[in-house]
Amino acid sequence: MKRIALFPGTFDPITIGHVNIVERAMQLFDEIVIGIGHNSSKTTLFPLAQREQWIRDIFASQPKVKVQSYEGLTVTFCAQLNAHYILRGLRNMSDFDYEKNIAQMNKLVTPTVETVFLMCDPAYTPISSSVVRDLIRNGGDATPFLPKEVIF
Repeated sequence: MKRIALFPGTFDPITIGHVNIVERAMQLFDEIVIGIGHNSSKTTLFPLAQREQWIRDIFASQPKVKVQSYEGLTVTFCAQLNAHYILRGLRNMSDFDYEKNIAQMNKLVTPTVETVFLMCDPAYTPISSSVVRDLIRNGGDATPFLPKEVIF
């Protein structure tokens, strides 16, 4: 059985922390689908097409990594992809507490899908898309936290 993992998020924008998680997970999975989910409670800064293109550009040389957008439940999208793993990156205990509850609910809804947590490398702990968006909105320099392909 092919080990397919879904790495869901809004990736608004994708950061060097996200890239680090995907690069490290490539050793664990045969295919990683970066799923850009539509979250009705979030207002995005960058259009979906732009976020998809950035991810394609970043992972252009990695055939194992694909990008696809989706709406609805993440576990439903996993079924569409035949993915049995959800990949999540953790920066701190707050991330763990939040992600643990989602992972447990996903397991109740779809017992065949496992959530795999990877701790981010310590250098990436303070980096989040929301902090990077705040920097961008307020004229700060976000380039140290973004892959070189993320140009706006």
